[in-house]
Amino acid sequence: MPTEIERKFLVKKELLPKELPPGDELEQGYLSTDPTVRVRLVATPDGTRHAELTIKGKGLVSRAEFNYPIPAADAEALLHLCGRRLRKIRRKLGRWDLDHFRARDLWLAEIELKSEDEPFDRPAWLGDEVTTDPAYSNSRLATPAAGR
Repeated sequence: MPTEIERKFLVKKELLPKELPPGDELEQGYLSTDPTVRVRLVATPDGTRHAELTIKGKGLVSRAEFNYPIPAADAEALLHLCGRRLRKIRRKLGRWDLDHFRARDLWLAEIELKSEDEPFDRPAWLGDEVTTDPAYSNSRLATPAAGR
């Protein structure tokens, strides 16, 4: 069974590099939160789009994760069925995924690991760890869709 092992941190945005790489625009919605069933539509800086359907098991650090590519048009249709949605910009900084939730002016950094105890470098811009704080899960950060 595929497993995601991930740690999540707040970001000290004032310590980020002045020049950040361009990011992908992600729109994602949640068809279910128990288990998590997520639809994600990604628009890249070069104008291409791709999408996936993800199912995640229970857990905050390690959990089952299944990803399935789907047509972008299907993702657009599925997003309209989602009760909770969010948008964010995702940039890669080395091993880190740097997410900027513009509507909240919130920055989070995630790192995927091979084991829960794998050591990793901590850049100066890394803030407090929020891996086990459910308030910082994407499904919790997603706002109810308008009209629902």
